[in-house]
Amino acid sequence: MTIETASHPPTPGVMYGSPEALRRLEDVSASHQNHDLGRRITELRAWVEDDLADVESALASLDLEGTPMHASARHLLSLGGKRLRPMCVALAARAGTGFNAAARDLAVAAELVHNATLLHDDVVDLGDLRRGAPAARVVYGNAASVFAGDWLLVEAIARIRASGHPDLLDRALGVLRAMLSAEAWQLAARGTFAADMASYLRVVEGKTASLFEWAMYAGARAGGLPAAQCEALEAYGRNVGVAFQVMDDVLDLSGEAAVVGKSMFSDLREGKLTHPLLLAVERDPAFARDLRAWCLAAGTELDPALEACAAAVVRETGALEDSVAFARKLSNDAVRRLGAIPQGRARESLEAVAAAMLQRRK
Repeated sequence: MTIETASHPPTPGVMYGSPEALRRLEDVSASHQNHDLGRRITELRAWVEDDLADVESALASLDLEGTPMHASARHLLSLGGKRLRPMCVALAARAGTGFNAAARDLAVAAELVHNATLLHDDVVDLGDLRRGAPAARVVYGNAASVFAGDWLLVEAIARIRASGHPDLLDRALGVLRAMLSAEAWQLAARGTFAADMASYLRVVEGKTASLFEWAMYAGARAGGLPAAQCEALEAYGRNVGVAFQVMDDVLDLSGEAAVVGKSMFSDLREGKLTHPLLLAVERDPAFARDLRAWCLAAGTELDPALEACAAAVVRETGALEDSVAFARKLSNDAVRRLGAIPQGRARESLEAVAAAMLQRRK
């Protein structure tokens, strides 16, 4: 679902949503000779295309004034993205009574929260590239991007409050607390060489998986599902969210910058030890020593020799393959959670989404 294979970045000002991402996933599935998955994604695209078009229309119609803050927000939103979180809301709602106005508002809210975190992350991490184009902070400045992220969060909260499901606002605030806590732990770990898998998972669950959880639960509530099914879909979202991040880590070390839309080894340059790097550190003491020395030196430029060493070690130690295997386990666990959902098109689509996580290139 999140795979995009375009040879050129999206054009600012043009909205690219999940329907386009799904079309590209069909191509990737075909290239992997996974014809069954390709067929299922084709059916999924046709089924949710109108829902996601409604989300795109709502995003495009945000009340934006002519300030640098609003321009910064529009810049990022116009670059499109995978729109995976809105899709989670839509599919969860379709497991119940369907994609209604409340589900649309909740899907938009999930995407606004996600984009707010990207605007903030690029400022904190000094990111120059986002979705294959200059980051908003590069175009409009850091201050405008920080305020834009704050504004998107306010817009998201307002839409959740207006959805008619007050419990979802409390849960959304819990997600924001989890995200901030994860960011705080990640910030505290910078320059300390915190090679600890438990800490890594705590950050991923807070920073990434929590919003996937919320999107699935929110969609289920909008679709009128009973509590047990809402909780099953919430657990599905948690597993899919962690799998998504692990595959993102794999791509950071093995992808192509033109396809992924950001510089390779960006996480390592920011001092972040990702899943494959943590495995490689456990398996290669010499690499662990060199990487630790670089992290403790608080360098901002990654030595090309260390970058080449990291690329070789994650391959030679099997770290990349084992990270993919871990993501596959999470994907399988997510599918098992769907046992609480009656057989039908929604459940089959969610199974396809979990499988598609493992084939993403972006």
